[in-house]
Amino acid sequence: MIKKLFLLLSGLLSLAGCASIDAEKYRDQMPVLDLREYFNGTLDAHGIFQDRSGEVVKRFHVLIEASWKGDVGTLDEYFTYSDGSTQRRVWTLTRTGPDRYIGTADDVVGEALGESAGNALRWRYVMALPVDGKVYNVDFDDWMFLMDDKVMLNRSAMSKWGIHLGEVTLSFYKRSR
Repeated sequence: MIKKLFLLLSGLLSLAGCASIDAEKYRDQMPVLDLREYFNGTLDAHGIFQDRSGEVVKRFHVLIEASWKGDVGTLDEYFTYSDGSTQRRVWTLTRTGPDRYIGTADDVVGEALGESAGNALRWRYVMALPVDGKVYNVDFDDWMFLMDDKVMLNRSAMSKWGIHLGEVTLSFYKRSR
């Protein structure tokens, strides 16, 4: 009996650990994030990747050229890493509802699903990441928070099969027009 109770409680605690914060929690937070407004023009972002131990293993800068035509946006991203390597990613974002978005990019498996509320945006997606000659499909739980009309902070948790692999932290800065 005690063993069954222990197993039941362990299972419930595991499920509770999988629960996550819903974007709706930030509905009343200001300023309100409008992706079509913020991601329009030229932006700079500075970021780090930390492995699961917290060690910073990569630093990078991203130059983003962003534009929208109606409900479809393009984010053309140029990455420069601290080791001198470069990368380009082009996101296509589509607004599917008042607070809903889908996103695609060449290295995203399927579609990224986005939900916004207040000053927050949550993206969830799988990215094909090349590591040492192999490609791994890694889950991203990506949160963006608009701080003011110029600055947005971004934190992404990376995992595979529920195992935490590391985090990406970015600070976006929107240039004046």
